[in-house]
Amino acid sequence: MPHSPDRRQLLAATLAGATLAAPPRAAAAAPAAAAAPETIRLWPGAAPGAPPALPAPALRKEGAPGRKEVRLRGIAAPVLFFYRPARPNGAAIIVMPGGGYAYLSIENEGSAVARVLSEAGYAVFVLSYRLPREGWTNRADAPLQDAQRALRLVRAGAKRFGIAPDRVGVLGFSAGGHLAASLATAYDEPLYPAQDAADHGSARPAFCGLGYAVTTLEPPCATTASRRNLLGPDAPPALVAKRSPVRHVGKATPPCFLVHAFDDPIVDPACALAWIAACRAASVPIEAHLLERGGHGFGVNLVETNPGVLWPRQFLLWLARHGA
Repeated sequence: MPHSPDRRQLLAATLAGATLAAPPRAAAAAPAAAAAPETIRLWPGAAPGAPPALPAPALRKEGAPGRKEVRLRGIAAPVLFFYRPARPNGAAIIVMPGGGYAYLSIENEGSAVARVLSEAGYAVFVLSYRLPREGWTNRADAPLQDAQRALRLVRAGAKRFGIAPDRVGVLGFSAGGHLAASLATAYDEPLYPAQDAADHGSARPAFCGLGYAVTTLEPPCATTASRRNLLGPDAPPALVAKRSPVRHVGKATPPCFLVHAFDDPIVDPACALAWIAACRAASVPIEAHLLERGGHGFGVNLVETNPGVLWPRQFLLWLARHGA
């Protein structure tokens, strides 16, 4: 099932672990030198719709002064970075970093989140999913193909990972939140031919966490980078609707947890309110934490004076209440 990573993806995995900056709340409990995560390749061969020239992996620290973050591009062979907990509780979380489908915020919304969750006993898998504008055929399907495959692989490898197959969920941020929401509503959409026995299993997550997520590609998120990068220019209305997960929330959608700030300048908080309304209309359990301030992209790194700094603890309590 898992395959050895190529050298470039192994380098990315090592750097993802080595560049971790633990959030202040977790620093005392974190080990002095955390081990690099295990790397699990998603596809046995080339990923579906591979371009003739694969993108070259690039890991750089970028962003505005004072807000620089480690960003990963060039996802030639998508992988899971597996953080094995010291005291496992039998549940797993697949973390999906954001980046507007242009890059992955692999540290801020990946490894930093993974350390907090694995300290709490969760087997954590950070998903390095393909970026749609890097040449993949059917660009609007590529990230969701990876998300479906990732959940099926984790579930199929439950014994090796020390987890229960019915306790595998997702947590996504920003564009990664769009991907998590898409998986929660389109987990059974046929997007690729079966690769092995793992693909005969369900891709439905047991729960879905959304951090300042793009829940729709229609207004109020019609002008986001996530829509442009996922769908390309001049996407037909039917495709926009298909990839707007808030439209597809139903009774089979798993329980959801949501955190979003009202002063988010990137993803309108109306996206969060629409998701809450859709879940309530479909009788899907939903817990939401709406912050007065926090902006966008805060991950687990809000300042101690912001009440929103408590959201990871609230998420863990919510998971326990739902048997995860």
